[in-house]
Amino acid sequence: MSKLTATASCTAYAAVVEATGEVVAQALLVRRVAWLSGLARDVTARLVVTRWNLADLDGLTGGVGLDGRVLPSKGWMALRRLGWAASPPSGVHVCDRVLRCAQEQAARLLRLALHRRRLVAAIVATWPQDTGARTGAEWEALRALLPDGVTAADIRNRTRQVRAYLDAHGAFPADLTELEEPPNVAAQVVLAAADRQLLTLERTGHHSARLRVKLPLVEFPASGRTWAWHVLPVALPPTVPAEAALCAPTVRVVKGRVRIDLPFQIPVGFAPATGHRVGCGFDWGLNGLLTGVAAELADDRVISDGRPFVYDASGVSAKLHRLRAEREHLAAKIKHQQRLLAWMTVADPRRATLSAACRALGVEHERLCARIRNLNKALTWSAARWAVDQAAAAGATVIYLEDLATLEARGRRARANARLSGQVRGRIVKAIRHLAAKYAIAVVTVPARGTSRYCPRCGEGTSVLQHCPAPDRLAERGWRWAYCPACGLSCDRDWAAAERIVSRGLLGQHATRTHRSTGARTITTIVEGNVARARSTRRPTRAARRARRTRTDLHPRPAARDRAKRRPTPKRPTRTQANPRNNPMTSSRVPDRRTVPAPPPTGGGQRPAGHAPKPGRHQPYRTGHARNSHHRTGFHHAKATPVLTLIEHGNSPGQATPVRVT
Repeated sequence: MSKLTATASCTAYAAVVEATGEVVAQALLVRRVAWLSGLARDVTARLVVTRWNLADLDGLTGGVGLDGRVLPSKGWMALRRLGWAASPPSGVHVCDRVLRCAQEQAARLLRLALHRRRLVAAIVATWPQDTGARTGAEWEALRALLPDGVTAADIRNRTRQVRAYLDAHGAFPADLTELEEPPNVAAQVVLAAADRQLLTLERTGHHSARLRVKLPLVEFPASGRTWAWHVLPVALPPTVPAEAALCAPTVRVVKGRVRIDLPFQIPVGFAPATGHRVGCGFDWGLNGLLTGVAAELADDRVISDGRPFVYDASGVSAKLHRLRAEREHLAAKIKHQQRLLAWMTVADPRRATLSAACRALGVEHERLCARIRNLNKALTWSAARWAVDQAAAAGATVIYLEDLATLEARGRRARANARLSGQVRGRIVKAIRHLAAKYAIAVVTVPARGTSRYCPRCGEGTSVLQHCPAPDRLAERGWRWAYCPACGLSCDRDWAAAERIVSRGLLGQHATRTHRSTGARTITTIVEGNVARARSTRRPTRAARRARRTRTDLHPRPAARDRAKRRPTPKRPTRTQANPRNNPMTSSRVPDRRTVPAPPPTGGGQRPAGHAPKPGRHQPYRTGHARNSHHRTGFHHAKATPVLTLIEHGNSPGQATPVRVT
């Protein structure tokens, strides 16, 4: 039994001073928490700027303190063992536990810088001859020097950063300290480094907790008397289970409220790395955000149930693109106004008006950034929950995903790759790992190269698929549909790629490797194999189900059929024989839209069909009915395959056929 760590966001609206019983309102509590976080930020920023040099980063990379012992995992202890002391501003009294919190935050920032430093050093050491593209040998040399878990997007962004420095200075940067300025420090207090002398945390109920923390009473406390214990009642969200163990939180001020980031741990089952028989494979597709299949390993053969899972986030993606375009437009306007302000003098009467307009645009830009972040977060967890639910319903014990480090589009697919990269695929992978751990489902990444190129049924890495726009347009070039000329396979391109992903995972699970520090599991050895589709039996027709219930014969003998027939079958009227008065051509299907506009109402109210279009008025563009409206995920009409278990999919009871919306 292992433990899973998650974080819940809570808000404190009031507090009580423990010594006097004084009730502290939200506004005063926000000021006192801001004073504490400001003191911790000043100490952290001073420490980071002081140690932002080549020698100190080398000492932190070595992992050995001044006494020759290995540096511990706790950041504040590692900095103290290196002799990097932290001191408060002159004339300000700060206890040692607050300094610990500041050193912990500084250690985390510096250790993150070590990762970027190693990445930049690897890129500079293997700089390609052609800056436009790397050869295969250059990619292998770069991968050998990179740390684990580096994605193609990280390599691309750091390469652009180094190229910009090279163009500006004419030489490569000697270290990360020349390429970047010291990182910004957030105004927060990392209470994970404190003990009972600064805070205590206890649970008072299933959905409530009690945080006891020492806060300053003034902005610049001069002695210990200006510090006091405050008791903050915290309401826990429903995502925190009753059996969860609460950990030390991080306190900060966000938009005029005290935000408490509360980590908690829950016990989860162990997910083995090998020995899986049923698994799900998901492809980062072009037709949808996620496309998956469920397959079973039987006698060294992968068998799929022939049912794809599709999570279509095209509506969310279109909304994100519109928001990003508007954000870039506002950013360009802000830069233009800032350039104008730089040329204006203080006495210019237009400066005040332009400054106010620039501040208004800045507020709107921040609002758009918040909308994009919130939408990305909602999309991340919605797609992750859907993928884990599909795997749990199929009885899978492992989920196979494409390795983002090896997923890189070339040529015309670069634009599609940029569109998918905007869907925060890395965050979705982390969310899937987090949610799958609750169900004891392993998450393993497999190489992405060639998953959409070869046939999953007959190829084994040799039969190349033909990509076309549709199954009836095989002679044209496209990307949505896949056709195999060898075996005749014709299916969605992402569906075929998902089958190859789950085949590589189930057949190559003996080569699964687990990262020692992160625990991420990956397969680097490609094992190809064919995937067979075993479709479930077709459900009987409605007449067959009715006959089974009434015990009647569906195919009577000819004699009985002749006796049962009393009159001749009337002929179906044709268009030439139809008479609007005697034998009109009628249809039981109600049209989706009125063929002619409804007349304007004579009295009050509005007709169900709406008013008639008025002359000179622009008619809004309508895209028609949205299909699968009962399978939406809840925001921006994202459509996804419903979660069905194998029993519901294969042997479900008889149900009426739903009406198709056209």
